[in-house]
Amino acid sequence: MKKTDTFFVIHNFNTVPENLLAYCENYIIYDASTDRNVTEELERKGYRYVHVENTGHNITSYFSYFADHYGELPEYLCLCKGNMLGRHCSEEYFGRVYDNKYFTYLYEDKNILDKLRQQGIGTGKGKEEGEPIECLVSESRYLEENTSWYVESPNHPHRYFDEYNSLLSFVYKKPVLPKYNVFSPGACYILHRSQVTKHTPEFYRNMIKIMNYGLNPSFPSEAHHVERMLPVIFCESYEENEWMNDEALFERKLEERIPVIRFEDSIRGKRMKKLRRLEYRLRKGIGQ
Repeated sequence: MKKTDTFFVIHNFNTVPENLLAYCENYIIYDASTDRNVTEELERKGYRYVHVENTGHNITSYFSYFADHYGELPEYLCLCKGNMLGRHCSEEYFGRVYDNKYFTYLYEDKNILDKLRQQGIGTGKGKEEGEPIECLVSESRYLEENTSWYVESPNHPHRYFDEYNSLLSFVYKKPVLPKYNVFSPGACYILHRSQVTKHTPEFYRNMIKIMNYGLNPSFPSEAHHVERMLPVIFCESYEENEWMNDEALFERKLEERIPVIRFEDSIRGKRMKKLRRLEYRLRKGIGQ
């Protein structure tokens, strides 16, 4: 198999990603493993890795790489997880796309619709009972109704944003607020350097702050928002709000969100919570 010159940025948790390394010439592993045997194996085999805090998800590793290596980014990057193959896409699919030189969704699950129907999650009034709120719009593009259903999970608390649209409007000026989101569950993509550098290092450091405030008991639901926002970040041309490129101003604006969310949580109607809980089922996503 020919190895690609696309640079792999691999977020790793408690696995040794040898199968991924067979596809690439150059890479960096951001290892968040809590299993010492894994870290020792990475060391023994001489793999290029840095140990990072376990945030419970992979997007902070990608954004940290962007910010820390901004002036020396490779032309093409593959953003992936150590356990991506077999979880978020098959080796057969990855073998067809790993050397792509254009924006590529690294997701594939031919059986996803049957799985969702078996869960019996309806889309609400006027929809056929048991019809899922998600579908595939192509082999690798996953479409989901923009309901922020995951915010009701007791495993994924929220501090700053309880809806995708609120975060999108915090990041950008006058964005389109979508009825549906198209994204790659697992947050794995191939992209060009120019798609990263359309934003500043400060932008990525600020985005990390939104979704990296602890595991209680698991990663914040804001990370689910950002997972769905990645195609917007990489592909759209919205104007950013000024605080997104100013870390001090950003931190002040972010703190202002805390009392707003507390108030909204206190008045949110029981009916809305009930509807969200009906939608709530944690499916495959960015979690490790």
